[in-house]
This record gives sequence, structure tokens and C-alpha cells, in this order.
Amino acid sequence: MPKPQLARRDVLRMGLAATGALAAVPRWAFPALVQGETVVPFTDIPATFNPGGEGRVRLYDIRNIDGLYTPTDEFFSIAHYPVPELDPDAYRLQVTGLVDNPAELSLADIQAHPPVEMPAGYECSGNSARSVQGLSSCGLWTGTRVRDLLEEAGVADRAREVVFMGADRGEETGNFRGNDITFESQFARSMSLRDAMESDAIIAYALNGEPLGTRQGAPARVVVPGWYGVANVKWVTGMHVQQERFVGHFQARWYRTVRQEEIGGEMKFNETEVTRLRIKSVIARVSRQGGAHRILGFVLNDGTPLESVEVRVDDGPWRRATLDPANTRYSWKLFTFDWDGATAGEHTLVSRATDINGVTQLTDAELSASKETFLEHNAQFPRTVMIS
Repeated sequence: MPKPQLARRDVLRMGLAATGALAAVPRWAFPALVQGETVVPFTDIPATFNPGGEGRVRLYDIRNIDGLYTPTDEFFSIAHYPVPELDPDAYRLQVTGLVDNPAELSLADIQAHPPVEMPAGYECSGNSARSVQGLSSCGLWTGTRVRDLLEEAGVADRAREVVFMGADRGEETGNFRGNDITFESQFARSMSLRDAMESDAIIAYALNGEPLGTRQGAPARVVVPGWYGVANVKWVTGMHVQQERFVGHFQARWYRTVRQEEIGGEMKFNETEVTRLRIKSVIARVSRQGGAHRILGFVLNDGTPLESVEVRVDDGPWRRATLDPANTRYSWKLFTFDWDGATAGEHTLVSRATDINGVTQLTDAELSASKETFLEHNAQFPRTVMIS
């Protein structure tokens, strides 16, 4: 007797139902404005800042943060090529390469595994003051662990690399040995087999309790907690295991950082791949209730526990902010700072984060002196406000 065919809505409902209360995602009241509380406008927002949008880049307005999870319809997104629309019923994730059991997994096959709920915040590695830090968001993802799929496939002993391939593709140009060439490029990124097996990476099919939308990689995408957005391949259709290093367009030529590092007792410039998030804190909003002012911000990092977040007003001392206890390892970490005694006029506010290993967020001048490229810009982000 043939297996009954499930409609897409039935498959999605079965996958999401397994997460219990996930559909009713909790939203914090902590950072939301309370009665009588008003926002103090920043004076540093450029006239060109345009959050939202339906093009290949959509910015999130961080002034609107009202909970741990960014609303799905406001979540930032970026794509290098035209956004593909995949039929969930026809979708297949191909597991190929150095595996004993190559497979083509349907969405239902992926959802048949024990679901994992993963709070994870991340940013594009190109996020900076230029975009008012709007290439960042945080969500509750639901999916299947990558390592579970790899274990089922049976990875060969000589395998060293896992390449995740997206359905988005487009034309690129380049120069090969003096000759200009044009070629079709498929978006793909890799990670070491060790990282794939030891990280909390998932193949996600839901965000904030709802099936993924097209802009967020439907029907399935990669989410690697603690890594920059480029590693979180959307519209993922392939997971290829290989021995050699992957040198695709967005691995070997794009998404590289050149910075000074101590090598052999000498400071040298070293080129590295964009992978794990570098510690960053951002002031997102200032509010007033009566004569009291409150500063709200967030921290993004690779999951290393934080030692502190501090806030500085003008040229005053660094003072410790309060981290919310509901923050999780890979979520963005919301913090608040009660600003007492604010005087009339324009003020400069800045935050810095430090992790338990003593890694502290640098100033823009310090970072620029040690880094030659614009990606991974995690410098302190001064904000200006006018107090009336």
C-alpha cells in the first residue's frame, strides 16, 4: 500500500507541533516601552538610512527592539543573487561526497528528526555604523542538527570539509592567468568537518514558530550559532563532504579579513576567512520616563560568556550595564543602563563589551590601526542624543 501523500501545510504543522509551545514564541516585556516612557531621538541617523525594503538587502531598525526575538517580517536579510523561490513539496537536500550513504532529503525527511530550538542572533560581516548596525537580528530557529544528518550519512575517515550549497546563483567575472572570464557562480560556504560536528549548526525550517519565509531561506537553510551571517547559507540544497579545502567564490575571494596578528613573536598582517562573530556591543535606543533615562543595547559574539558590558557618557567613566538574565549563549544579549542626572544638550554615548577571556571591544581608531579590510567591523559605536 503506498504511503499517503501529505500536503505542505500538514508537513509543516507536524514538524512545528513537535516543538510544543514554540508556536507561541515568548516575547520579552523587558525592553519594550512602558506607559509614560518616550524615545529620545538619536541625532546621528543619516538621512539615507532606509530600513525595510524588498530588494536584495533589507535593514532592521534596531531602535524598534522590543524583545529578544526580531519579528519575522522585520528580520534583516541580504542576498548576493536574485532570491530563489523553491517549491517545498519538490525540495530536496542532497547529501553527497565522502559519505557511505548519499541521500536526497525532503523537507519531511528533515523534519522527522528530533527538532532543535536554537535562539541565535547574528549579523552580516559587513554590518557597521554605515548601516546603523541594521544588518543584524535575533530569532528562535527550529531545525535538525547538521551532525545528526552527517552521522546518518556515514562520513569517510579522510573527510575534512563540509560545503553547504544554496540555490541562489548568478554571473560573476574574474581574471584567470591574465584572461578575463565570466562564469555562473552558486552561493556556497564551507566549514571544517570538526566545526560541523562539534558546533550547534542546524538545518533550520522555521523562524519564531513559523515556517521560513522566502527571504529567510525557505524551505530550509543553515544556521550556525555564533558565526557571521555568511556562514548561514539560505535556500540550502546541498551538503557536500570532501577532503580538500573549498575555494569557491565566496570562500576564497570574498569574505576575507586582513588584520595584524602576532605570529612567531612578530606582528604581521594575516588574511583569514570570515567565520565566528567578533565581540560587539551596540546602543540601540535611549528612552525617558519623567526625569529618568534608560539606555538599551545588545551584544553579539561567538557564544563566549561575557565578563561585562559598560557604558560611557561623554568623557565620563565607564560604568557597568545590566545584562538581562534571560539572554542565552547564542542570542544577542540585551543590556540596559540607567542614565541618571542627564543634563540638557547633546551627549555622546558609547558601549563596550568584554568576554571572560579578556577580549574587549576596540575603539574605531584602534580597530582601523590593526585591520586593513572593512568586514568584521566590531568597533565601539558612539551614539549622539539631544536631551531637552
